[in-house]
Amino acid sequence: MPRFALEWRRRWRLRRTLPGPLRDYLSVPLPRPSQDYRELEYLAVDLETTGLDARRDQILSIGWVRLNGMCIDLASARHRLVRVQGAIPAHTAVIHQITDDLAATGQELATALPEFLQDLQGRVMIAHHARIEQSFLNVACKRLWGRSLLVRIVDTQIIARRILERRQIPFKGSDLRLHALGERYNLPRYGAHNALSDALAAGELFLAQAAYRDTGRGMPLADYL
Repeated sequence: MPRFALEWRRRWRLRRTLPGPLRDYLSVPLPRPSQDYRELEYLAVDLETTGLDARRDQILSIGWVRLNGMCIDLASARHRLVRVQGAIPAHTAVIHQITDDLAATGQELATALPEFLQDLQGRVMIAHHARIEQSFLNVACKRLWGRSLLVRIVDTQIIARRILERRQIPFKGSDLRLHALGERYNLPRYGAHNALSDALAAGELFLAQAAYRDTGRGMPLADYL
């Protein structure tokens, strides 16, 4: 979708979306791609899921934290477990350490997602390999409110690939993983596959990538999309 067409689609959908959390989210304009990235607000996000297919798998947890300009607001950090239908596949439980008993203590997605959308209002979403987050959030919003999610997205994995290609540095797929890139930028190391710590790691990675590219004069958000 063209970067500059999103705002027009937001206005169109706002007129056609029923009252509720998604309409409330759509009532706030999306950040403009022409704006200096330093002047914007962001929400770094990560999901843990039962698999990688948004059409059949489910969201297990959502972690997010706000970035106000170039500062991470740790007081805004949130982690929500989500109750799922059916048993959690054993091979995925080994990865994210969310068991059936733990998931049973979580919230319904219809409770957790409105809280997330409220924090996302007017912000750019940061995620690593954002296709996963985008696809699951689209399916969830469509199921709950009849329409997919419109959001400006900065994908830290795509930014990393562009930087390596521009510098003609050979790389393999594992070099683009979140924690491998964190090591490249000497960022704090967190345990993998926790939605909140991965969201925080993605936010820190974006700030490091932005600092690497910015000569001190700032850059339009469009250069990171």
